[in-house]
Amino acid sequence: MKETTAMDQDVRWLQRAKSFDKAFERLRDAMERGHLNELDRNGLVQRFEFTIDLSWKVLKDFLEFKGFAFKPSPKDTIRLAFESGYIHDAQPLIDGLDIRNILSHDYDGVKFKTYEPILRKQVYPALNVLKAFFDEARSNSNPI
Repeated sequence: MKETTAMDQDVRWLQRAKSFDKAFERLRDAMERGHLNELDRNGLVQRFEFTIDLSWKVLKDFLEFKGFAFKPSPKDTIRLAFESGYIHDAQPLIDGLDIRNILSHDYDGVKFKTYEPILRKQVYPALNVLKAFFDEARSNSNPI
């Protein structure tokens, strides 16, 4: 197995951040739609799942690049980013992970109606703030 170097981690977090950007933009498009029919709702949920999954994975890669050694579970990664001062509010992202798990088993759309307001008012804005953090971190990095 190939040993991971700091340069590999740098490239990995930057590459994954680009994927996060694309997923976030697709989520933004879905969030800006007016009334959602069933197909739109399913698309929004799928885009949300991609985006929330990439959010913690980019954080994991970023923290590893910064030298942290930890067990990379989604919630622990978000908590460590918060405790280390990289993000200022972990709870909406942690809630987003829980909502992702709930909505992935929402076959009739009932749960979506319950969680849509939380997704729109808390989780999506937190993802937007996280995107701004990634943008700032990239602008401050000096890739080789």
